[in-house]
Amino acid sequence: MRYIPTTPEERARMLEAIGVRSVEELFADVPERVRLRRPLRLRPALSDMEVLRYLRALADRNGHADRLVCFAGAGAYDHFIPPAVWQLVGRGEFLTAYTPYQAEIMQGELQATYEYQTMVCALLGMEVANASMYDGASALGEAVVMARDLTGRDRVVTSQAVHPEYRQVLRTYTEPLGIRVTELRHEDGATPPDGRAVDGRTAAVVVQHPNFFGCLEDVRGWAEVCHRVGALLVVACADPLAYGLLEPPGVLGADIVAAEGQALGNPLNFGGPYLGIIATRQQFVRRMPGRLVGATVDRHGRRGFVLTLQTREQHIRREKATSNICTNEALNALAAAVYLSLLGPQGVRQVAELCVRKAHYLKARLAQLDGFHLPFRTPTFHEFVVRTPRPAAAVVRALAREGFLAGIPLGRFYRGMASHLLVCATETRTRDELDGFVEALARVARRRVVGGRV
Repeated sequence: MRYIPTTPEERARMLEAIGVRSVEELFADVPERVRLRRPLRLRPALSDMEVLRYLRALADRNGHADRLVCFAGAGAYDHFIPPAVWQLVGRGEFLTAYTPYQAEIMQGELQATYEYQTMVCALLGMEVANASMYDGASALGEAVVMARDLTGRDRVVTSQAVHPEYRQVLRTYTEPLGIRVTELRHEDGATPPDGRAVDGRTAAVVVQHPNFFGCLEDVRGWAEVCHRVGALLVVACADPLAYGLLEPPGVLGADIVAAEGQALGNPLNFGGPYLGIIATRQQFVRRMPGRLVGATVDRHGRRGFVLTLQTREQHIRREKATSNICTNEALNALAAAVYLSLLGPQGVRQVAELCVRKAHYLKARLAQLDGFHLPFRTPTFHEFVVRTPRPAAAVVRALAREGFLAGIPLGRFYRGMASHLLVCATETRTRDELDGFVEALARVARRRVVGGRV
């Protein structure tokens, strides 16, 4: 958004137009005790060149994936994005388009969304997907509320191996609605299906596949447990590229899939904006939140696209609304569609295979280091947990000084895991980077810890 300053004369005309005499009168409803009565402490005005230099200096203080070799994952992945993706997405007719409110006059936008929905269904093995959600965490919250509405039940069971931040957002969604959430402990990095955990009052079970530790869950087993008592299975996913190699959750029996689409052609962007994905079975489509684009023909038989469903209070009677979400991450969803169309099924599979091969090479190398240990035996995709001989947070700080973004210390999320590091390797990592990372970890492991630092 451009900064366009106004002159005193222009401000006076605006105040006159809205019927107040001064800025003080405009903000009369703001309590006096919270008003700032001194000038802002701003440095003297800078030229454009000086401002750009200052902003670059601030940006260079960040340890981002362009400067550090990235082995961090946990829902934000350093995948290669073909340059053509954002060359196409950056075209003016897409880049400037907000979520269409007079949708049918924007046939190109609707067709792009329709193609996105189609490819998401193919990737996840589901029958219908919406036009996208805000991010993976909010998509999971919406999926659980959807399961409550479909079953009429108010109890949800979730694995502790689901992304901790997704579970935090889930609690934010469910607490005001009176939905009771119970968490299951993981065993050996995964959550084995347990019929004792669900009963006739359970609306849904939530598992992540691959889960937060990178381990593969028994989705088919959980589907059988859920469906035996009339509950729904919600599968969360932080990197849908895994399904280029793994059987998709729809094939394994999932009823609703909530995923993060950042890995599909969207940069890391320091955490956003990202892309929420939600997909379900055809029989559940009327309880799906957000927007759904459908294909049709006009009276002349020409193909066209329409917003088939808009289930927000703004569009239907409040008691029939599924959610207050009315928009979608249209630009990020378009990037995902372009990315998937450029790669195609074989390209997606190749990316997934490269991720697995490189992650397992790294995993085997780390297991050979003195003082390092792999705590879980459960199979993994492109992330895994390694126990370090030093506190993981200190290891991450030390590796950053050597040019590596080493991973995610799990002590910030799980009690008793201060020495556990979540490591990720994607197709972007080279053999030299993998070997260099192992050597750097070995050096750090030999150093003495002083004051919590390596």
